[in-house]
Amino acid sequence: MRLLALLHGWAGGIVGLLLAVIGLSGTVLVWEESWIGLPGADDPLTADPALIGQAVAAAIAEDPALSRITFASDDMGLHQAIYADGGGAYLTQAGAVVDRWDSMWGRPELWLFDLHHYLFMGEAGEYVTGALGLLLLAFAVTGLILWWRTRRSFAFRLWPARFTKGAIIRQHRDIGAVASPILILSALTGAFMIFPAVSDALLTPWAEPTKAAAPVPEGLAPGTSAPDWSTAMANAQAAFPEARSRRLMLPKEPGAPLTLRMKQSFEWTPNGRTYVYLDPATGQVIGTDDPATGDTASAITEKYYPVHAGKVGGVAWRLVLTFSGLALVVLGTLATWSFWFGSKRSKSRKRPRAASPRAFVPRRADLP
Repeated sequence: MRLLALLHGWAGGIVGLLLAVIGLSGTVLVWEESWIGLPGADDPLTADPALIGQAVAAAIAEDPALSRITFASDDMGLHQAIYADGGGAYLTQAGAVVDRWDSMWGRPELWLFDLHHYLFMGEAGEYVTGALGLLLLAFAVTGLILWWRTRRSFAFRLWPARFTKGAIIRQHRDIGAVASPILILSALTGAFMIFPAVSDALLTPWAEPTKAAAPVPEGLAPGTSAPDWSTAMANAQAAFPEARSRRLMLPKEPGAPLTLRMKQSFEWTPNGRTYVYLDPATGQVIGTDDPATGDTASAITEKYYPVHAGKVGGVAWRLVLTFSGLALVVLGTLATWSFWFGSKRSKSRKRPRAASPRAFVPRRADLP
């Protein structure tokens, strides 16, 4: 136990602040749709393929280098267009541009996502956050083991009773025990999204190779002009009449198709895992991938992101994630402070204790 506590303390003291940053940024992103606050953000959803097609055309008219456009939903009444140069725009469902930016720094939700997912470090940062997720899992499990010995002295506190190392450790131990189940779930889902090979290995018993995803069409003839977007969206809607169009991705290479992600009623992922492939010249459907025909392993992996990001479960689940995220902020920051600054030892050697003055005892010669 002493070695376990030593490893837990040292590792927490080193990476505690990074975990706090991830916890705080994730907590803010859970409520993203609530604070964007642009005109049209609260508009009711209109799932008309013709109107959606007009919005695509408006996004391309704003900048022909459109990379993808995420369509409005019940929670967010605006379309979000992202362009090849890293800029983007928000458009109303009628196609009017209400905000435009030149880089991710122009919108807080974009750089917060980059901070949470990449730590502003690009692809390398993704692996760092994945490793931090695995460390968070280890912290939660070992913390519960260490807490079990002292469970009878449990006292739930959002903040330490005193700003001393002992009080911080007691509060850290008890609030960590409460938040650990949710932190374990967040750590697992986050790490599995970054390291899918680990998830695939664990889900092998539920995988069925015969139900693999349909291949993406290739080698299409390049078109001389863009398709009629309203017609293209109507063609895609006809392939899955009950699904909602969620994200259109334009081809990055010649011969690649237009890719439309749709969401069916049984899917949890906000942008869906139902794919419709369209000919970029004609807008005709040339292929589909229906998750309803997939295996159990695919159905499980589809739920990682919505559970992790609070896209299911309504306000109640988002409040739970908010508590665990803020708990991680407190755990990480106070653990780092108490480890590095809470137990400073004096560098000077201990001075010998001064002798107490002896009581005056008169000599025999001094007596009368």
